[in-house]
Amino acid sequence: MSPGVGSTRYPPIAEHGLIGDLRSAALVDTNGTIDWYCCPRFDAPSVFASILDADRGGSFALAADAPTRTKQFYFPDTNVLITRFFADDGVGEVQDFMPVLDDSREADRHRLIRRVVCVRGSLPFRARVAPRFDYGTQPHTVHAQHGQAVFESPSLTLALTSSVPIEVAGQDVWSLFKLHEGESAVFALDRVGGDVAPRFCPLSEAEQQFNATVGYWRRWLSRSRYRGRWREMVHRSALTLKLLTYAPTGAIIAAPTTSLPERIGGERNWDYRYVWIRDAAFCVYALLRLGFTEEAEAFMSFLSEHVRIEATEGTGSTGPLQIMYGIDGRRELPERKLTHLEGYRGSAPVRVGNGAVNQLQLDIYGALIDALYLYNKWGQPISSAHWDSISELVDWLCDHWDQPDQGIWETRSGRKNFLYSRLMCWVAIERAMRLAQHRGLPVDIVRWGRARDAIYRRIMRHGWSDERHAFVQYEDGHVLDASLLMMPLAKFVSPTDPKWLATLDALGEDLVSDSLVYRYDPQASPDGLRGDEGTFSICSFWYVEALARAGRLDEARLAFEKMLTYANHLGLYAEEIGRTGEQSGNFPQAFTHLALISAAFDLDRALG
Repeated sequence: MSPGVGSTRYPPIAEHGLIGDLRSAALVDTNGTIDWYCCPRFDAPSVFASILDADRGGSFALAADAPTRTKQFYFPDTNVLITRFFADDGVGEVQDFMPVLDDSREADRHRLIRRVVCVRGSLPFRARVAPRFDYGTQPHTVHAQHGQAVFESPSLTLALTSSVPIEVAGQDVWSLFKLHEGESAVFALDRVGGDVAPRFCPLSEAEQQFNATVGYWRRWLSRSRYRGRWREMVHRSALTLKLLTYAPTGAIIAAPTTSLPERIGGERNWDYRYVWIRDAAFCVYALLRLGFTEEAEAFMSFLSEHVRIEATEGTGSTGPLQIMYGIDGRRELPERKLTHLEGYRGSAPVRVGNGAVNQLQLDIYGALIDALYLYNKWGQPISSAHWDSISELVDWLCDHWDQPDQGIWETRSGRKNFLYSRLMCWVAIERAMRLAQHRGLPVDIVRWGRARDAIYRRIMRHGWSDERHAFVQYEDGHVLDASLLMMPLAKFVSPTDPKWLATLDALGEDLVSDSLVYRYDPQASPDGLRGDEGTFSICSFWYVEALARAGRLDEARLAFEKMLTYANHLGLYAEEIGRTGEQSGNFPQAFTHLALISAAFDLDRALG
């Protein structure tokens, strides 16, 4: 399918809200259709995936059966999603949520509830439940009786209960019903099998679970210490980051989707349903700043219980850490293409797994150790075992920091001496030394200090281009890169250092468009993939923070306010923003929301 063909069959990526239960998540479009849902966990095969193939993917449609206008919002201070339908004869709404009743780490509990309410007049509704198991590859049977339908596939069984009449049509279940003002209906989808039997969900139980879930999210958010400007956007970002945590292990995923394209018709389509050490560490940093220490503790548990640190030798090594892991800590994430799915608006291939798992990306050590340093500062003192792990990582870095790697952007064009990787190696060693001195922990301070200083001198000598009058993407090169915006944020250079201010101006000229920031120019610095991409939203928020720290507060505030206009109707962001303001890439993206929190925090403090 050529780019753009079938666009009417696919709602824009931004026209979605996210619901979840800290185990899995679902996307609900503004017409009331669930077009992405994996069960029983984030990285499981999809049950509904019409966002990746409108014909074969499967969906759960629930909407007014009349001409309507729709609006969507979150129940205040929660992750309960409301889709409202406005018709000539009445107003109705669908309340979508996955019950979260407590902080249990139990992995087998899964329920999705869709509660329909007529709030004014009367409205007819229609529902169509059309699961397609294992990314649409597994057949299933349907058995229905007494208001319940059981969908059974070789790998997963789901039970649908309904308070209104349902009927089976082939592999799907349909319902047509009418509600009058004050009346409601409930659809509940439960994972069953083993010791879990199908169960009904009467109206009273659905209301009780609605109230309990609202209470859970509000109690969680009440722990936030943020009282500054942009509180609503910051709290929505925090709620989104919380939705991307996997409660049974404490893992934090990069995004709940796979293969939503960075460019329509392009091949930059990746599976983000895993734990990137970098992304998760940055998430911990953002949540710690807001006062959410329990999430940091849970991620520390994930590292302790599920991530093995294996020091390896040789320049071909990927190092003691992988760049990403499964949400259960598994190391193997083989990448494959699902050729039977056409992809979002024809953007093939659809991929599951991620081949970048075996890349060397040295910057992850800085992100992780910085987060551990801040956890020790704002959360709980790190344990002796954690210090042993940090020491092992830093010892390895002292011997391997000068290797070329694939860098933060996971290029597939070979390794280079990326400046950002050097910067974050410096951060890793510097933060570890600071932590050791603060706590009086054992450390080879002379060896670590020698490595730290060597990295600093290497960056200053080979990372600066007299030709560009700026720091550059890789050593002795001339290409700019937005990851350099982290230099003052990581406290490597003063935010008013003349060399840094010159770099900030150069980045503004080359990579910034109406406050939006491109990662780099793939024409000037080929990354091994065809086509171009949109602006990268995390970089846009980094730009705000760098402007604020440089004292350019009017520019910083304007850039931040402009970035807020690119959020969707719920305050959510995908990975990138295209030329006409459309959101692209996996959605919603943890990277973007954690950068929004950090930028809002710093800018608010700078404004006073």
